Amino acid sequence: MTSEEHASTLWRISAFDRLHQQAQQDPDRPTIVSSTLMAEIAALERRQDENDALEVLAACVRLQEPALVYLRFAELVWPVTVFPAQMLYHSPRPLSEAVDGALARVSVMAIEPPAVRLPGRALGGAVASDDGFHALAPVLWRLALHGPRGRLLGEIGGTAAYRVLRTPQADELPLPGALGAAAERLRRESASLKQIAGWPGMSLERAARLLNALYLGTNLMVSRSAAAARAEPRRGLLGWLSGR
Repeated sequence: MTSEEHASTLWRISAFDRLHQQAQQDPDRPTIVSSTLMAEIAALERRQDENDALEVLAACVRLQEPALVYLRFAELVWPVTVFPAQMLYHSPRPLSEAVDGALARVSVMAIEPPAVRLPGRALGGAVASDDGFHALAPVLWRLALHGPRGRLLGEIGGTAAYRVLRTPQADELPLPGALGAAAERLRRESASLKQIAGWPGMSLERAARLLNALYLGTNLMVSRSAAAARAEPRRGLLGWLSGR
């Protein structure tokens, strides 16, 4: 299997291990993932979050590191190459085709160096066609709101207060109902996760999803020392525990 083939094919989960092993034996395949990104993945492994799609993609975005991420949607493995510096991703099919129900179960199978490169870029790997590229921001937004992660990303958790920098409508990203009202309120005042969860139509999970989406859209200010900063409520076996 060539680099181009292994970056443009959806694999069934039953065949993933075999085909993935074959792809790794390709002598032309890039083999180096940056040490900074690997350190982030190792930290996620220690927290048992290495299969968390939102955390892995957030690490790529935070470090501005391109990577090939194999996402599992039900019985299919979807190879997605993210280019955070350009806020683009390459995939054989746009992730907008994934329904919300599929996003709720997505997980990471593996992460590798990019097997394709941006058109015109002097990097190793096959040159991807323009029609395989899509905007990354809407995917991160949908994954934050509808994916399996219902708690804050590690980067923005802990003791903090949050404020929105600009109206989400300016980025043409949908925030229906109570989520939109909460985002507009956060433009006027800072609030902790627990405070946001207590607003009309909100909950701890909805508040965490909103903050994750805003953060990945570079539309969230996180303050550790503001007067409104409070400890993040802890989550126990029976649900959310009260924060201070």
